[in-house]
Amino acid sequence: MVSHSPSPLPSEEGQRETPRGAAPTEAAPEAPPSLGDRLELLGFRAVLGLIGLIPRRLALRIGAWLGDILYLLHRRGRRVALLNLARAFPDRSPSEHRAILRESIRNLGRVAAEVCHFGSLTPQNIGDYVHIDDRATWEQLFATAEQRGVLVLTGHFGNFELLAYAHGLLGHPITLVHRPMNNPLVDRAITDLRAVAGTVSLPKKSAAKAALRALHRHQIVAIPADQNQTRRYGVFVDFFGLPACTTPGPARLAMLSGAAVIPVFLLREGASDKHRVLVLPEIPLARSGDRDADVIANTQRCTAVIEDLLRRYPEQWIWFHKRWNTRAKGEPRIY
Repeated sequence: MVSHSPSPLPSEEGQRETPRGAAPTEAAPEAPPSLGDRLELLGFRAVLGLIGLIPRRLALRIGAWLGDILYLLHRRGRRVALLNLARAFPDRSPSEHRAILRESIRNLGRVAAEVCHFGSLTPQNIGDYVHIDDRATWEQLFATAEQRGVLVLTGHFGNFELLAYAHGLLGHPITLVHRPMNNPLVDRAITDLRAVAGTVSLPKKSAAKAALRALHRHQIVAIPADQNQTRRYGVFVDFFGLPACTTPGPARLAMLSGAAVIPVFLLREGASDKHRVLVLPEIPLARSGDRDADVIANTQRCTAVIEDLLRRYPEQWIWFHKRWNTRAKGEPRIY
């Protein structure tokens, strides 16, 4: 099923290879962590430990309450989110937009509280919190992975952090392509936390070759594909009727590896600590022979799946992300 090949696979950020015959450049030494980074790490660990000591359901209520406070105080983020909602749902009223946003931020607070309780999750009790929506379809996902690898298309829905963690506890560890946080110490702490369940985290800028190797080994690689991309490394596809610069990573990796592209999301049930794994049908890939056109067509197919889910569960997405921040040449800025 691999239709293109010998050219090297570029990463999402356009990683360049050293020209043939040229001496490889040495990587710049990593800057030592700043005092601010160290203090932020201490704060992160303190919150993780403190919230982890509070009973789970009470912690979730506290998380939702903190989300309400964030809604009131984060004026800039609220403005961005309401602009996004007005573009995505022009048929809904401003009061409906505000209600969706409130629930979205409450969900984010619950996500943070649940992450603090990851240490209490085990293979024995994970089923108390994560339900498989369609077990036959879910098991077929792993059968497909054994045959040709699976690229899981996902996004920042529900408790997106719990998706890979739960699968690891269920005996199916996932390789996750992620965008590192600005603070390298906190990013490393989160990566270590994910690794407890067997998740392998690949920083997005250098993920391509490792992700391709994992797919060739018939493993599962998950890529969130619902965030804005820079013009240089993204492609423009339709998202809620507007051009949105989107990562072509899933399309390129799938076309090169022959892996199946299967959308998988973890959705929260109401305001509870219960979640369900939703596995959607495999996305058929366009293979016309025009590589660039196929990348765009397949990225559009992936984005359409995400848009459809977002229309069904708008309160479970992060609306204050500047999804349309990158504009095509000549188009006015939105934010």
